[in-house]
Amino acid sequence: MKKTTLLLSSFISIACAVAQNTHNLPESGVIPCSEFHVSKPLSELFEKNPVIETEDIREKTESHDRDNRPAQVYKYKSTDGIEYGNDPSSVQSVMGNRQQMAPLTNWLGQNGGGSYPPDPSGAIGTNYYVQSVNATPFKVFNKTTGAQVGTVKQIGSLFGLTSNDGDPIVLYDKYADRWFLSQFGLSGNKIYIAISTTNDPTGTYYCYTFTSPAFPDYLKFSIWQDGYYMCSNGQKRAFAFDRAKMLVGDLTAKSVYATYTQAATGGFFCPLPADADGSLAPVGTACPFFAYTDNGWGGGAVDAVKIWNMTPNWTLATPTLTISPTVVTLPTAAFDASYDPNWDDITQPTAGYKLDGIGGVATFRAQWRKWAGYNSVVLNWGVLISSTTGQRSIKWVELRQNQTSGTWSLYQEGTYTPDVHSRWVGSIAMDDNGSIALCYAKASSTLSASLGYTGRLASDPLGTMTFAETIATTGSGTQTAANRFGDYSQTSLDPSDGVTFWHTGEYISSGNPATRVYSFKLPLSSGIDEIQNQSTVIVNQANGLINVNVLNLPSNDELVVDLFDITGKQLQGKKVVPSSNSLQTSFDVSGLASGTYLLRIGKQNSSFQKVTKIIVN
Repeated sequence: MKKTTLLLSSFISIACAVAQNTHNLPESGVIPCSEFHVSKPLSELFEKNPVIETEDIREKTESHDRDNRPAQVYKYKSTDGIEYGNDPSSVQSVMGNRQQMAPLTNWLGQNGGGSYPPDPSGAIGTNYYVQSVNATPFKVFNKTTGAQVGTVKQIGSLFGLTSNDGDPIVLYDKYADRWFLSQFGLSGNKIYIAISTTNDPTGTYYCYTFTSPAFPDYLKFSIWQDGYYMCSNGQKRAFAFDRAKMLVGDLTAKSVYATYTQAATGGFFCPLPADADGSLAPVGTACPFFAYTDNGWGGGAVDAVKIWNMTPNWTLATPTLTISPTVVTLPTAAFDASYDPNWDDITQPTAGYKLDGIGGVATFRAQWRKWAGYNSVVLNWGVLISSTTGQRSIKWVELRQNQTSGTWSLYQEGTYTPDVHSRWVGSIAMDDNGSIALCYAKASSTLSASLGYTGRLASDPLGTMTFAETIATTGSGTQTAANRFGDYSQTSLDPSDGVTFWHTGEYISSGNPATRVYSFKLPLSSGIDEIQNQSTVIVNQANGLINVNVLNLPSNDELVVDLFDITGKQLQGKKVVPSSNSLQTSFDVSGLASGTYLLRIGKQNSSFQKVTKIIVN
């Protein structure tokens, strides 16, 4: 039985009227906040009410969400035909040969959430890393040293709650330099969201409570230019929250929701809303959300990625959320995403004890990025490699959207299974160079659940993870008390440099759940020739102009040169044709405030991108 001690923080409470009918629900609706307050500084709560972590397995209980997640029904399996299995042409069965990338940081995360699974979520900011686990303690770490800043607290302590139910999500909103914490409430279908009032995660928080029209199980959030977006399991609804108001502590902040047409399956199902990295989408851009479909479901489903679009209108007296009736279907190579209905999927060293393979959903998060001429999204989900051995691994895709036409396409895809071990609970992200990192758990009959990662450069052959796998931490023992594992992990990108990946995930330590936090980079070059061939950007300021000179370009093809503020908002842009593999251009910065800005040079619809920080005086 889990033990949780809470301190009721004092606050100024402002109640907002809310009327929700959980029967005969409409297609869309508005949810005002039911309670708002500003918390005490987290540093004060740290001192007064520590949460005691424990590794004692007897202290842990299984999360109460199993009843909300019936297994998807598969009418067809790989034994019914090759079209229901994994296309061999998209399966990577050989380890990449680029050198392993050793972790830059690697420290023990939390294990004291008191439930199976730990649901680790974490994000990196400019100075701190914040991690939360199920039911729902969270820790603030010094980014450089890994040292704990203060004592573990429950997310609910910010809200004055007497219980903490789980499924935490931590985000760092770098565009506003603020922290985002969330969890659900089992009683009353609550959604709790806390936004830091400054960039200090140990300071005060704006605390908002919303009442969902149905239980918001497995809630997954994202950051977009006009809102915080959310999808959850079992509702067939997408949500948007008024980000602009929530960032300034406006108690009139609302949420809007609308229903969407689910794919041809019942059971566990939760799309992922696009989560912006790099720069924000232009104002007015609809937020896409994504899910895979599997032809094994029958009913006309195909192996594909489905894309919906949602757009809120916050200017109306009664705000709205509109989901476009046009749903994009992008067929992929054949895959088999079937899983055991009892969640007994992943083999462990002790026979008879298996772990949940997290079937049914693309795993957190759907990272969205804006490039020159196109937008990209990377996704990953679990697939069954062998129905005989039960081996599972990870299917991943990169999608691209033409910025002129709005058309989506499948740019590349792969299934990473370079040996006999299972890999699952993946989290995928792309850095400022277009390199992709894939992080995951790994286990088999000879390997306790461990944490590993791989990656690829933008210039590498499509559909392959070219870096040799690195094991961040090796597990030990077999989990026997429950089969729950995951349910998710999280990879985020360091806002300070745009190229350092940070991951938190679960592994097994002495038979018990444990979590880890680690970071790494994907080096662009592995030899002298590659270093010599990299382009050079020279920037100087004179007479109110930023003068840009780029040398040693790979070609004389037309390039796009953009100027962004430090939050990723595009300020100016132009197209330039190089001459003799170099270009010169300038931007008028006479009206800009002094500070740091971003300069991006890129070729439309290609992987060539170069981002440079510049100082305007």
